[in-house]
Amino acid sequence: MLFNNLKVKAGLALAVVFAVGVVAAPGASAKCATGGLTPAAVDICTPTAKAKLLSTGELIPPKSAPPKVKAVIAAANKIRTKPYIYGGGHARWWDRGYDCSGAVSFALKGGEFIDSPLPSGPMAKWGEAGLGRWITVYTNPGHAYAVIAGVRWDTSGNEGESGPRWHEDLRDNIGFIARHPTGY
Repeated sequence: MLFNNLKVKAGLALAVVFAVGVVAAPGASAKCATGGLTPAAVDICTPTAKAKLLSTGELIPPKSAPPKVKAVIAAANKIRTKPYIYGGGHARWWDRGYDCSGAVSFALKGGEFIDSPLPSGPMAKWGEAGLGRWITVYTNPGHAYAVIAGVRWDTSGNEGESGPRWHEDLRDNIGFIARHPTGY
């Protein structure tokens, strides 16, 4: 009986070590497990609160969002009514309009995640691979958009408008590469 209890406890300890090792590994945000996690691992695995989209088109970040995520949302809000202009946002940060990657770049610049605008192709090598906890950038050679605090930041899917806008509906991400800022 005592030997069986020790075997069970040893097996549980090994499972906890394995789960913590998987969660603590780079890119673990998409590989979370439950039970026996360290506080840091639990933080990685805890779902984030979703931002609130107002009828004005402005996004309000959740109170629990880190300051850098709030700064990304604030930056995006500044250009949310600008028109779509091919190449917009690449020659200068403040532009009369933005294309898809220019709009994503402007938002990321607000959180100090990038220093210069990135076209959609090079965004595929930016940051860390996979889904982020707060911010995920989806990119392919022809388009880029982001999901920030659960809300899509995109220049496509705007009925009757052009340019960067917030969207509560998510889109099909087939054919896109997911990237995220380290730790976010």
